[in-house]
Amino acid sequence: MAVAVAGCGGSRSGGAEAGAGQSVFQKLCAVCHGPDGRPPAAMVARLGVRDLTAPEFRARATPALVEQQVRTGSTNKLMPAFAGAIDDAEITAVAAYVASPQFVAPP
Repeated sequence: MAVAVAGCGGSRSGGAEAGAGQSVFQKLCAVCHGPDGRPPAAMVARLGVRDLTAPEFRARATPALVEQQVRTGSTNKLMPAFAGAIDDAEITAVAAYVASPQFVAPP
């Protein structure tokens, strides 16, 4: 669990701005999910971290689904809940970013 929580040092500074979702993702989510949404093999093996670029996830990834997961964490408690660790605007921004086609668009 300590590894999953390692990226939990978000701020409560507020305000979504252009690129805020990507910024939050890089600051908090990339620790486990990888900078491009593809988790390192060690994170998959050790914690079962989800590949956010996998077709089966992309097919159902909506901002609401991602936001719920970010707010409450995973059912198995390996992904922490970020509600209270980061503000609502940051949660909304990162969820919109992860659910967007731009998330998996080639650079």
